[in-house]
Amino acid sequence: MSASLAFVLVVALAYLAAHLAVDRLARRFLIVSGAEYLLLGILLGPRVSGILSADVVRSFAPLTTLALGWIGAVVGLQLDLRELVRTRGVMFRLAFLESLLTFLVVSGVEAAAVAWLYGLPVENALLPGAALGGIAVASSSRAVDVVAERQLGVERPALLQFKVSVLVNSVFAVLAFGLLASVWHPSVPVRGRAITATEWMVITIAIGAVGGVLFHLFVRDERNVDRLFVALGGGIILVSGAATYAGLSPILAALVFGALLVNTSANRAELAAALARVERPLYLVLLVFAGAAWRPSARPWLWVIPVLLFLAARVFAKVGASRLVARANGMLPILGPDWGRGLVGQGGLALAIALNYVYQDGGTLPYFVFTAAIASVLLTDLLSARLIESVVNGLVRRIEVD
Repeated sequence: MSASLAFVLVVALAYLAAHLAVDRLARRFLIVSGAEYLLLGILLGPRVSGILSADVVRSFAPLTTLALGWIGAVVGLQLDLRELVRTRGVMFRLAFLESLLTFLVVSGVEAAAVAWLYGLPVENALLPGAALGGIAVASSSRAVDVVAERQLGVERPALLQFKVSVLVNSVFAVLAFGLLASVWHPSVPVRGRAITATEWMVITIAIGAVGGVLFHLFVRDERNVDRLFVALGGGIILVSGAATYAGLSPILAALVFGALLVNTSANRAELAAALARVERPLYLVLLVFAGAAWRPSARPWLWVIPVLLFLAARVFAKVGASRLVARANGMLPILGPDWGRGLVGQGGLALAIALNYVYQDGGTLPYFVFTAAIASVLLTDLLSARLIESVVNGLVRRIEVD
């Protein structure tokens, strides 16, 4: 199959699914779809049917980079300071501490498992361990949105906490991976010395900031959504492409780009509408090509233990950390002891970070990290919205009984 035909078929499938079936099923049956597109990509990919050959998958690397940048920009656009300051500080504190504890627990478990199973030095095992720690922090934003639509007009403290936690989880995961890409960046000597990790991080942020400044210079306060969509596409291509070329995180650069726009533009609603126009279809395209890019190990049995450990450690860390920080901050009566179950759903950002890790230069065990992320998405996405609603409804019933 030619690359052009493959592209047309995948994009057409994603648009039809996003507009005709996926959102409708999600709202009616609380099913956050996506896992089937991963499986479809695996089946179409070079490792199974070969319909999408390895050359075709590689030829769509620019499209994948755009999708990664688009996801980062969507996260950044949620960082409107005027809205965030209206939220209680304790909610951000809970979300940050839960993110930090989840990252530390999963990173430690995975680094130890990888070092033991693969016989790697600890410093080499830290890279895939920390990557999986960042991936573990991310939670499904789509699942929260689906439940919020069903609970429309009803004030639920737990649901608001889920929204805050998912946003903080997303920012923490993107920042963690951006820092990881800077720390483990291949050495680049400039004027007799190598660029430091701090300088790489500053470069990543600067790429996003420069993209935001250029966007304002050329677009200013444009209100037409169609023109904004084209301009945003160009801006994200520029930012994510520059970050990828430099061996940095396009997701973090695009997050900075989106955050700058939402806090300096008067047309925030139009920007959000333009980004949302193709967010879901582009995500489904990313899922298909992510599945096609997956590659099994020559020794698959080595993957089983650390992947299972990742799944178990992530669930344990999410639920345990959420309960611990809620108790420490006096929020346990409001959120309940098991509110962390609502953060178990993995979501698309985790897959985007894992795919970014695969394309990152110098990454250790990239397809092991990718496999763990795929397994987590496949196993948690279908149940994520139901878990959130069960937590919210359980709290409502307990309040009514009391």
